Amino acid sequence: MNDFIAGLPKAELHLHIEGTLEPELKFELARRNGIALPYETIDELRKAYDFDDLPSFLKVYYEGMGVLRTEPDFYDLALAYLRKAASQNVRYAEIFFDPQAHTSRGVPFDVVIRGLRRAILDAEQQLGIRAQLIMCFLRDFQAEYAMATLLESLPYKEWIVGVGLDSDEKGNPPAKFAAVYERARQEGYLLTMHCDVDQENSVEHIRQVIQDIQVNRIDHGVNILENPKLVEEIVAKGIGLTCCPISNGIVTRSTKAVEIKQLLARGVRVTINSDDPAYFPGYVAENLAAMDFTREELVQVVRNAFEITWLPRHVKDAYLAEVEAYALSAS
Repeated sequence: MNDFIAGLPKAELHLHIEGTLEPELKFELARRNGIALPYETIDELRKAYDFDDLPSFLKVYYEGMGVLRTEPDFYDLALAYLRKAASQNVRYAEIFFDPQAHTSRGVPFDVVIRGLRRAILDAEQQLGIRAQLIMCFLRDFQAEYAMATLLESLPYKEWIVGVGLDSDEKGNPPAKFAAVYERARQEGYLLTMHCDVDQENSVEHIRQVIQDIQVNRIDHGVNILENPKLVEEIVAKGIGLTCCPISNGIVTRSTKAVEIKQLLARGVRVTINSDDPAYFPGYVAENLAAMDFTREELVQVVRNAFEITWLPRHVKDAYLAEVEAYALSAS
C-alpha cells in the first residue's frame, strides 16, 4: 500500500508554509541572519516540539518563525517544501501563508510574498509541481488588522488565489471576520476557513462558515458529523473538507480516522493533507498512510482533492486523468 500511495498523483490543499520549517533549515536561517537559537542541536530543537493541544502548538509555531527575515528566507522555505512535495508525487498544492505573523514583527508583506512567489515559479519549471497561495488571517488578532492585511494584499491579487482563517479559534468565531470575508469575495478571492477539531462551539462555527460566510471549502471541520443536516448541506453544495489526521492525533489525541471515513462514506468531499509537517511529523504521503484506507478510498480522496482545487476545470480534468490512469495501471 505504501508503494501505491507513493506513485499516486496527489494534490495538497491544507499546508501552512511556515509549518514546513524543518529544524535543519531553521538552524541555517538563524546562522544566516545572526540569530541565536536557545537550542544547541537539531535533536534538542525537536524535543522542544512538546505540545498536546492547539494553544501549546501555536506558541512553539510562532516562536519558530523568528528566523524568517528576508526574501531569500521565504524563497528557501517554500522551495524546500515544494521539493519534498514533488518527491511524494504531489502534482499541485495550495499553500497557506500567514502575512500577519511576519508584518507584526516588522517583516514587510512584499518581502514575504515575493520570496514565496519566486519559489513557486522556480518549482514549476524545475520540478514540475504547480502551486498557488492562500493568504490566511490570524483569528486571534483584530478583524481590523485582517481588513488592513486584505487591503495590503490587493496589489498582489494575481499571486493569491484565496483567503483563509487560522490560529487560536477559542473566542474567535467566524462571524468576527464576516465583513473581511465579504470584502475578500468582492475582490475576487475564493474563501476557506479553519474549523479546528474539537474546539469550543465547533458545530456552530461550522454552521457560520457554511451559511453566513458561505465559504468555498472548510479546513478540518470533522465535527460537522455532530449535525447530520450540515453534512447533507455540504454534500449538496459540494463543499470539501481538508483534513489532517497526523496533526489531529497530536492536538486532540485522535487522528479522527473513523470520523473522516464516515464523512467519506456519506459523500463528503474529504481530502487528506499534512497541515504543519515539520511539527506534526509526516507529509501528505504519511498522512494518507495513517488513514489505513483501501485502494478505492485512497483514489477517491485524491479525486476529491483535485475536484475541490481552485483551478480551472480543464486543468482539474488533466490531473484527474493522471489519477485514473495510475489507478488503472496499478490495479
